Amino acid sequence: MIVFGVLAPGEKIKVSELAAELDVSMTPLREALKVLDKENLVELTANRGARVTEISVSSTRDLFEVVSNLEALAAKLAALRITKVELDALEALHVRMKVCHNEGNMAAYFDLNREVHDLVVDAAKNNDLATVRTRLSFQVDRARALSSITSEHRDRSIEDHEALLDALRKRDSEAAQNIWQVHLERAGNECCRIVALWNDQEGPIEAKINGRA
Repeated sequence: MIVFGVLAPGEKIKVSELAAELDVSMTPLREALKVLDKENLVELTANRGARVTEISVSSTRDLFEVVSNLEALAAKLAALRITKVELDALEALHVRMKVCHNEGNMAAYFDLNREVHDLVVDAAKNNDLATVRTRLSFQVDRARALSSITSEHRDRSIEDHEALLDALRKRDSEAAQNIWQVHLERAGNECCRIVALWNDQEGPIEAKINGRA
C-alpha cells in the first residue's frame, strides 16, 4: 500500500481502520509498522501514532546513487556467473513483463520488473552485495513504482532489459554493467522528477505527470 501510493507520503496511518481493512488484529499490524519504521517507510512517534515517511528529491537521489552502482556491479558479475537456468528464467520473466506493459497491467508489470532485478542480483552470486541490496529493497520498490508510472519510461526500461539480456548471453560483463548503470540512473532521474511534481503540487500524481493538475 505504501509502495504503490495507496497510503500517500506524509499520510497519517489510522491503525484501527487499516487493521479492519486488512482483516488482521492490531498486534501483528503494530509489529509490521515497527518493521516499516526500521526500513524508513513509516515514522512512529510516541503519542502521535504512525505516518508514512515523506519522499524528497534529495533522499531519492541519495538512494539511486547507491542502488545504480550496486546493481550495475551485480550485472557485471552476473554476466560472468549466470547459469543457463537463470538466464532462461530471466528471459521468461522479460517476455511476461512485455505482455503486461503492452496490456497496461501495472501491478503485474511492477512485480515482474522487481523479479528481474532480484534475479540479476542473485545471478551475481555475491552474498555481501545481496545483503546490502536487501536492506534497501523496500525503499527501492517504492521508488521503482514511482519511476514506472509513465509508459514512456516503461518503453525505455523494456529496451534496457533486452540490451542486458543480450550482454548476459554474450558474457559481456562491461556492457552489462554499463547498460544497468544507465538504466538505474535513468530510473532515479525519473523518480526525482515525479517526486518533485508530487511535492510541489496537490492532486493525483498521474494528473501532474500528464499536465492536468
